[in-house]
Amino acid sequence: MSDLAQQRCTPCDGETTPLNSADIEKRMKQLSDHWSVDGETRIVGQFKFGNYYETQAFVNAVAYIAHREDHHPDITFGYNTCDVVYTTHAINGLSDNDFISAAKIDGLVD
Repeated sequence: MSDLAQQRCTPCDGETTPLNSADIEKRMKQLSDHWSVDGETRIVGQFKFGNYYETQAFVNAVAYIAHREDHHPDITFGYNTCDVVYTTHAINGLSDNDFISAAKIDGLVD
C-alpha cells in the first residue's frame, strides 16, 4: 500500500492550487497500472472482474471510500468492467485528494 493510501482527503476550495504536471507524474508513480492521466485535470482507473457480482462489490467498496473521504468520483460500470474518474471540481484540476482516493481503491484490487 502506498503512502498516499495512509492519508486522508482534506477539503479544497477555490484557493487550492491544482497539481502541476511534475506533481501529477510523481503521484502517478505511487498508483497501480490501472490508472492513467487524462490531460492535467482527470485520472481514470479501469478495472476488470470475473463477473457482475465482483464488479458490483467493487463499485460498492469505491462508494464507501468516496463517502469516508468525502471525495466522489464518476463511476461507470458494466457486467465485468468499471471505470473510476477523479478530478477536483472546486479547482478544475487534480489535487492530492484524487490520488489519495485512487490509492485507497488500489488497495481493493492489489
